[in-house]
Amino acid sequence: MSDLQGKVAIVTGASRGLGVGMALELARNGASVMLTYTSDSSSSKVEQLVSQISQLPGNPSARGCKVDLSSIDGPQIVLAELEAWLGADSRIHILVNNAGTEVVRPLADVTVADYEKVYNLNVRGPLLLTQALLPRFSESNNRIINIGSVGGRAGFKALSLYCSSKAALEGFTRCWAHELGGNGTTVNQVNPGPVQTDMLDNIPKGIVEMQKQQTPVENRVGTVDEIAKIVAWLASPSSSWISGQVISASGGWAMY
Repeated sequence: MSDLQGKVAIVTGASRGLGVGMALELARNGASVMLTYTSDSSSSKVEQLVSQISQLPGNPSARGCKVDLSSIDGPQIVLAELEAWLGADSRIHILVNNAGTEVVRPLADVTVADYEKVYNLNVRGPLLLTQALLPRFSESNNRIINIGSVGGRAGFKALSLYCSSKAALEGFTRCWAHELGGNGTTVNQVNPGPVQTDMLDNIPKGIVEMQKQQTPVENRVGTVDEIAKIVAWLASPSSSWISGQVISASGGWAMY
């Protein structure tokens, strides 16, 4: 319960699905967590999650932050909220770049607006946020965890924007691991296979069924809890010798 006691984490896209699960698991291990979300309709969900976290053993704290991370100004909103929450001299230790979106559309129909929607959030978002937070990380042994997808290597029909954006995130992961490792900071990526969340409903059913049939572990999709536990381990001191890695969390569907 105390692996992350005294640590401060930021989880983006924390109002649903994987984001909720990862925020809860980090808090269960002792971390205080900032939860970013985008829409007004998610406010009540985040408030409930903040309350749930505050009641966990050890009384970790939590704070919601409404921000559009696809915008250039988004990171400054996060910084201002962090200061309002913990003070001007506060430091963070864990960043989980989870917020993302997809557009299901064949190549012939992809528009510039589609590209901007996906890449501004999935690629530019983590870049600008991580960059803005660098001065706020602690002096050593920080953890940056990017959430990708097995699609970043496999490729799926009508998902070229989404899959390519997750491949770009892998490039960030490896480069940042080289740049930031001097003080013990690690940067890794988790690539889930299909996980039972709301986002799964947007993926063509044929792709999901194909993956289930080809998944060695029980021919099923993954659970939020299974992914959250991997992320929490990567955030912990126990993962100190793992950096620049991409973990396929897919029940063996994708083997790296």
